Formats: sequence, structure tokens, C-alpha cells
Amino acid sequence: MAMLVLGLVLFPGVHSTRIVADGWRSQVVARVGEKPWKAIYALLSIVGFVLVVIGYGAARQSPVVLWPQPPVAMRHVAALLTLVAFVLLAAAYVPGNQLKAKLHHPMVLGVKAWALAHLLANNTLADLLLFGSFWRGRWRTSRLRAAATAPAARSTRPAMGRARRSRWWRA
Repeated sequence: MAMLVLGLVLFPGVHSTRIVADGWRSQVVARVGEKPWKAIYALLSIVGFVLVVIGYGAARQSPVVLWPQPPVAMRHVAALLTLVAFVLLAAAYVPGNQLKAKLHHPMVLGVKAWALAHLLANNTLADLLLFGSFWRGRWRTSRLRAAATAPAARSTRPAMGRARRSRWWRA
């Protein structure tokens, strides 16, 4: 379980450097160069991903069950959500489509749908850690980016205004 948690800290941590430490990232890129930075970034991302995969596999060998097995219907809901996730993922790469124009970030929504599908169909701690981190991860990083770029504008805005509720998919 420790490898899974370490991977879940390392992998998104590397991907969040531009969001939470853009100044530091810019200094390192200026000091070592763009290609070495990309090599370090890629290496750390791969190490984080490998830790997630190995840690999840190890955690499945001795699962910690959190709640009873979900009903069979949840598997069907999960399959439908996964299908939606694939469509959203493809929409992120097809230029000039209506889904991308309306949703702005279909890949993020696809990852969220995929993670939610797995959360609904599984019942172990490892599943909750892995898929829960992907389901909630983008929500947290978008809030960090907004706080870092315009803290004064964000502090005067209501937390759950009407406009925020109507754009829940942009989280």
C-alpha cells in the first residue's frame, strides 16, 4: 500500500509543478535547459506511474474491503460510464468537434467518468485511493491554479454561486 500512496504522490506531484511552483519550474528550466528538464519530468512521471501500478497490484493481493460488494447493476453502470469516458477522451483529440467546444476539457471529464465508474464497481481501499485520487485530483489542481493566478479575484467571489453550479463539469 505504501508504494501505491508514494506513486499517487509522485505522479500527480510531477504533473502539478507548473500549477503550484511555476516560478521554481521556470528557474530550473532556465538553469538546466528544456530538454534535460523534460527528461527529468518524463523519468519521474514513469517512476510514479510504475509505483502506482506495482503498488495497486500489491494492494490487490491482500485487499482491505471497505463496504460490501456493490450490486451487479453497478458493473453495468460502470461499463456505460467507461464508454462515455472513451468518447470524451477521443473528443479531446479530434479537432473542431462540438464536445470540445461545449465542455472545454473533455479529457478531464473522461478521466473523471472512468474513475467514477471504477469507484462504483469496486469496494477496496486500494480502489478508493487510486480511482478517488483521479476523480478528485483535477478538482484540486484547478483550484490551486485559480488561487495562484488571481487570489484577490477568487476571494471576493462566492464559493457556490449560480454560475458555478451551472458549470460543474469544468471543475
